[in-house]
Amino acid sequence: MKRGLVRSLAVFSFTLVTVSAYAQASRTWVSGVGDDVNPCSRTAPCKTFAGAISKTATNGIIDVLDPGGFGGVTITKPMTIEGNGTLASILVSGVNGVIVNIPGVAGTNRNVVLRNLLIDGVGSGINGIRFLQGDSLIVEDSYIRAFTTNGIDFEPNSMAHLGVRNTSISYCGNASTGAGIFIAPSAGGQARASIENTQMRDGHVGLRAEDNAVVTVFHSVASGNTNNGFLAISTSALVNVMIDTSVSSGNGTNGMATSGSQAFMEISNCNISGNVTGINQISGHLFSFHNNQITGNTFDGTPAPNSITQQ
Repeated sequence: MKRGLVRSLAVFSFTLVTVSAYAQASRTWVSGVGDDVNPCSRTAPCKTFAGAISKTATNGIIDVLDPGGFGGVTITKPMTIEGNGTLASILVSGVNGVIVNIPGVAGTNRNVVLRNLLIDGVGSGINGIRFLQGDSLIVEDSYIRAFTTNGIDFEPNSMAHLGVRNTSISYCGNASTGAGIFIAPSAGGQARASIENTQMRDGHVGLRAEDNAVVTVFHSVASGNTNNGFLAISTSALVNVMIDTSVSSGNGTNGMATSGSQAFMEISNCNISGNVTGINQISGHLFSFHNNQITGNTFDGTPAPNSITQQ
């Protein structure tokens, strides 16, 4: 009996080790024909991103084998999710597509990368991506569409960095709120963001940045939004948005606007046309480098009197 018990315990221990090894794989896989009971290996992939999360090691990578919808996911540890070479989608209704909520100490490499994904809220999802805790979020080569609140909702509770590159964000927000990209650090948080070669269109606001945010925008477009294209709002702290070589067109209120005494926006090499008001310094400070094309708006508007002279 004792020998049989020892043998059984040995088998049980081996099983635990095997499961643990699966749980700590540095690279896992999902497939449209996978199953979440699988170890998420290349030959036995999982069905959903949520199923693969528990079997992927910290700083690991979840890859997509073939086209499919892989469900919403909450990310609680540093990792990369990528759909390179196929149609990798997250289709959600009534909830957030991706939540990034990694507890821990700021500056400890709590980094998340999302690459080559379609995140679709089918008109009823809340946020495409919601960032609450972590050190950085990189979104590359992706499509985010049809969410009722924000395409990307970036509200870190400590210093955090957002990078968005080669991404299209559309139909996000409703008639009174929301944005393609919404950057508003929560209490104790600060945001540094870089937006490059990105479209924010046909939503409520293209880009909205609030207190304790510093944002750089390059080669990007905000168009067809019912309210503002680019908006910097300060209520109690500094917000600074710098926009270069970008377009704001066909927006229902302002192409570019600032509001609040500590809101700053600097624009250069931009085309601002077809908006109700081109540039609007509601309050705050909107500076032009005098090399922008501001024309064809119902009201073109004027930058701050002490706008920066082109060097």
